[in-house]
Amino acid sequence: MNSVNQKSLHKSFIWSVLLVLCLSTTACGSMSTRGKSTALGAGIGAVGGAVLTGGSAIGTVGGAAIGGVIGNQINKK
Repeated sequence: MNSVNQKSLHKSFIWSVLLVLCLSTTACGSMSTRGKSTALGAGIGAVGGAVLTGGSAIGTVGGAAIGGVIGNQINKK
């Protein structure tokens, strides 16, 4: 695969993840604020980890874990 196709595929993947993230957060109406923040943090962290590591699975999972912890702690009372 040439680099143009890889960049296009990577961009499509990122947009797909963002779309799924946006749609899934609207389905969380019965979740607590802390739960929503955890899920949102995990989603943003996953996208950030994927982008920073070039789509590495370990980077994506690591970003999701770190983002989820941060999102959980933001609304801690």
